[in-house]
Amino acid sequence: MSAEQKPGDQPIPDPGETVNEAAAQQPQAAESAEQDPVAALQAQLAAAQAEAKDNYDAMLRARAEADNIRRRAQEEVAKAQKFGIESFAESLLPVKDSLEAALAQENQTLEALREGVDVTLKQLSGAFERNKLVEIAPAQGEKFDPHRHQAIASVPSDEPANTVVQTLQKGYMIVDRVLRPALVTVAAPK
Repeated sequence: MSAEQKPGDQPIPDPGETVNEAAAQQPQAAESAEQDPVAALQAQLAAAQAEAKDNYDAMLRARAEADNIRRRAQEEVAKAQKFGIESFAESLLPVKDSLEAALAQENQTLEALREGVDVTLKQLSGAFERNKLVEIAPAQGEKFDPHRHQAIASVPSDEPANTVVQTLQKGYMIVDRVLRPALVTVAAPK
């Protein structure tokens, strides 16, 4: 070892050496790099940094995708709120047209007016049915249901207690949600 060389430095090949001798030294250099812990740690560090960069890029893509999904969902909710009643409104347009046509008729007979109102009521009932708006019309003697009925009064009756005696106003439900409870009078024990 010369004074200029430090321990761990690889010897510099003499320019006069043959190509075979230089080729023979390359495997020795690779073996010494494998044995050199600093080079091994640097290789591990480079691999870990590359993996971290890949994971960071994947995280950024996933975050951007989540933001896009959230934005699209908010737009869908806004559209549903804005246009959710559109189908119901379309169902009611013929009813309004019929009412306007009835009012536009001059010199109608009472029977013709009644017939027109009956047809208009059927149109309205059809619109309710298409949009899952269901009547709550409890029959006399039906058991009182506080989730669907609202008791206005209780009267002494021969009917069993807590049964409907009279329906004062029909109620309505949309699918399974009560929009307006039926107003009823219930039986009270004598």
